[in-house]
Amino acid sequence: MIARLDTRDAGFEPRLAALLAYEPGQDRDIEAAVAGIIADVRARGDAAVLEYTRRFDRLALDDAAQLELPRAELQAAADALPVAQRRALETAAARIRAYHQHQLAGSWSYTEPDGTRLGQQVSAIDRVGLYVPGGKAAYPSSVLMNAIPAKVAGVRELVMVVPTPDGVRNAMVLAAACIAGVDRVFTIGGAQAVAALAWGTATVPAVDKIVGPGNAYVAEAKRRVFGQVGIDMIAGPSEILVLCDGSVDPDWIAMDLFSQAEHDEMAQAILLCPDEAFIERVAQAIERLLPTLPRAAVVRQSLADRGALIRVRSLEEACALIDRIAPEHLEIATREPEQWAARIRHAGAMFLGAWSSESLGDYCAGPNHVLPTMRTARFSSPLGVYDFQKRSSVIHISAAGAAALGPVASVLARGEGLQAHALSAEYRAGPNAAAGSAAANSPAPAPAAGAEPARPAGDGRG
Repeated sequence: MIARLDTRDAGFEPRLAALLAYEPGQDRDIEAAVAGIIADVRARGDAAVLEYTRRFDRLALDDAAQLELPRAELQAAADALPVAQRRALETAAARIRAYHQHQLAGSWSYTEPDGTRLGQQVSAIDRVGLYVPGGKAAYPSSVLMNAIPAKVAGVRELVMVVPTPDGVRNAMVLAAACIAGVDRVFTIGGAQAVAALAWGTATVPAVDKIVGPGNAYVAEAKRRVFGQVGIDMIAGPSEILVLCDGSVDPDWIAMDLFSQAEHDEMAQAILLCPDEAFIERVAQAIERLLPTLPRAAVVRQSLADRGALIRVRSLEEACALIDRIAPEHLEIATREPEQWAARIRHAGAMFLGAWSSESLGDYCAGPNHVLPTMRTARFSSPLGVYDFQKRSSVIHISAAGAAALGPVASVLARGEGLQAHALSAEYRAGPNAAAGSAAANSPAPAPAAGAEPARPAGDGRG
């Protein structure tokens, strides 16, 4: 049911390459459909959004204003939740908020001896769109994980879109939006929702960045609107890699592998361990526990197609292998896990020790569960406050600084054939620089009595 590999075997490398190979298919029908929907929403705005909502979600509305849920409905959803669910959402939200507060970056600057001041000004993105799946897939935890870092960053307005097929609204999703501080919620989904967020309609405000998971149509739409707006990532199937030394209950390890395999058939679950006898015990646990799962068929297919139990020569070798794989989730279920974590450079999130199941990270530990997949942990990071902040360079050159830097800039600019660049620097560095500065700082002459004040050229008023 699940592949067994050994790094000692001559055929290990090609088998590993085949196991890790995953190319997200570019479905031309999806591409064409999404391109058409985006163009239609850009051209017809609310009318197109209403039409696609009627067609795909079987929700007929007369007025686009009906797409927005009042804030009172979000609060009512939170108030009506069973106590256990409400407390779980609030506990998770508090922990997620506390963790992400530590990520806040501040502005900074330093002043050089000649008075030149250089620095960086950090500010939040003005408006962010949050896509939330609806229908069969309802993820209140994703609402918390996407919305809370945005609010911690200081995003002024957070606009959530969530499809409600047949008008059915998920109470936990709406409650999570209330608890996380989402500002506006629209009951739209699919590529049409992404297009509406990217360009805006009469009803749906245009945003600056779009985050959140979705199906293949949503992923393609996000890919196409990138540049008009920012996006978080194009995520692939979920992944877990578990590093074991044989010290943790094999039933726990088997269930941890299941926890990602149950997402869908393309998810990947891999175990690395130097202890062959322990690997066999995990294999037996898989066979015994799998039939007890409601999603056993999905897990079985995932493990058969993309799962593996890999025997390694040592934990040191395993760490090198982990960096090659760059997994989304990495569990280090060993004694003294910190020493092995210190060797890892590429992983989306690391769960250290026997008690740190990946599932706790998915819901309530605090760190973000939006993580890089498909080996992108080699160069990208979990979603965080920094994804909702942007940075502006601050450059305040003193007269002495301009005199010192001007010749440097001039030489480099002339070397690139950019004469205006060179002259711009030279004007501030040459013997007439002081006069130019004095002219710039002198007050403008008062207009003659009865005369209209002079207007700058090109101000649009003739």
